[in-house]
Amino acid sequence: MLDLKKITQALGDLDEKNLLDMLNEFIASGPTVEEAREVVTACQEGMTLVGDLYEKGIYFVGDLIFSGEILTAALALIKPVIGAVNGPKVGTMVIGTVHGDLHDMGKQIFKNMAEAAGFEVFDLGIDQPVSAFIEKVKEVNPDVVGMSGVLTLSLDSMKDTVEGLKEAGLRDDIKIIIGGSPVTEAACKRIGADAWTINAAEGIRMIQGWVS
Repeated sequence: MLDLKKITQALGDLDEKNLLDMLNEFIASGPTVEEAREVVTACQEGMTLVGDLYEKGIYFVGDLIFSGEILTAALALIKPVIGAVNGPKVGTMVIGTVHGDLHDMGKQIFKNMAEAAGFEVFDLGIDQPVSAFIEKVKEVNPDVVGMSGVLTLSLDSMKDTVEGLKEAGLRDDIKIIIGGSPVTEAACKRIGADAWTINAAEGIRMIQGWVS
């Protein structure tokens, strides 16, 4: 059996070649579904290491993006064995960049880390109107809704989206987290969200707490 600690450490070290070499050897050995799921868990723990190093200022945004790319490649190898990229889900999340904002990078980092933590994430994309959030929440009944924006005007769009979810009778059944450079504690209160973050790793811990 593959050394799971080595898998975790390789991803934490952003050692793509070593990680993929180990996984290719693992897949060639004909693993069971349970063994493959244990490897996925080890990869998730590696992403936690990446998040911790980012918080400490050792890794930067580029490292977070690269870790997500490595994770995607790793899970693509394992997927045929377990039949699903992440196995059992811990919760569901709808995420999108709000109306009037076209920025995507922060959302993508958060999405990758949420998926690595076991969430099923429905990504609406960028510049999404209130109606898009309402329709998707009605469709998938998520535990969490994430709203992203980098422009100052996105704060008004976030507030409009929260109000729209209230008017649709959906607000009480979900937790809302907002993120992006203009977001602050005061903005969070004005918007009516449950939490805010400008740190992806911190935000993941928040949403994990909501579904635990």
